[in-house]
Amino acid sequence: MTTMPPETLLDPDEPAPVAIHVPDGRSPYFLTCDHGGRLLPRRLGDLGIPAFELERHIGWDIGAAGLTRQLAQRLDATAIRQVYSRLVCDCNRPPEAPDFATRISENTHIPGNRDLAPAEVALRREEIWRPYQEAIERLLDDRKAAGRPTLLVAMHSFTPVYKGKARPWHVGLLYNRDRRLADAIRPLLQSAAVPADSGHAEAGRLLVVGDNEPYRLSDETDYTVPVHGEKRGLVSLEIEVRQDLITTPQGQAAWAAFFDRLLREVQGRFVN
Repeated sequence: MTTMPPETLLDPDEPAPVAIHVPDGRSPYFLTCDHGGRLLPRRLGDLGIPAFELERHIGWDIGAAGLTRQLAQRLDATAIRQVYSRLVCDCNRPPEAPDFATRISENTHIPGNRDLAPAEVALRREEIWRPYQEAIERLLDDRKAAGRPTLLVAMHSFTPVYKGKARPWHVGLLYNRDRRLADAIRPLLQSAAVPADSGHAEAGRLLVVGDNEPYRLSDETDYTVPVHGEKRGLVSLEIEVRQDLITTPQGQAAWAAFFDRLLREVQGRFVN
């Protein structure tokens, strides 16, 4: 007997997939947090994985949500955040990407994503991915109509160790065709240290900065910067922070203050 997929994914009482912080922000910076939540729609159950897996990086970008919220407040910048787990669908991927609803993340198999029918994938696209993308489009359209400049910064975090290999970087700058903001920020990062007030064991140590590390950004593997940034002609950048640096509220606050100073320092190169 074949089980038909449900007609809807989210029940009316479940959270919307989009959270907007500082909606009236006056800064030219516009922040996104594509992996900023770890919720699962009720109809998907637990996807066949233990609850602790959602606390790991495979479930969301650890620390990125708190860092993004605090940075938005400091900059007076609008930020938009996805609240459902990347294991439901990845909102920084084209829908046709093979890992849009990944069957394996790092070394963890996701039984609830195995053998999905096209209609099941379509539900995730229409109720999670599309509302998030359309909200970004609407906010950017409004800024353009109002004649407001926009510098797009996508906030992410990465694991200190991936499949047994340690990653030396504290921060990574990811870009595709547009390297303007990366080039402006890179030398400032390279001459800076891990924030002294972060509470981290490496506080005060000179930053190790990744140039398109620990990932490479492309049209095939990413969505926010190529589509919402480059296709609009916006100055854009993805910032990756090693997650152990921003796991705690203290670390998030210290890095938010650090990026606030850094982004304000280079802002004048792009907007008057």
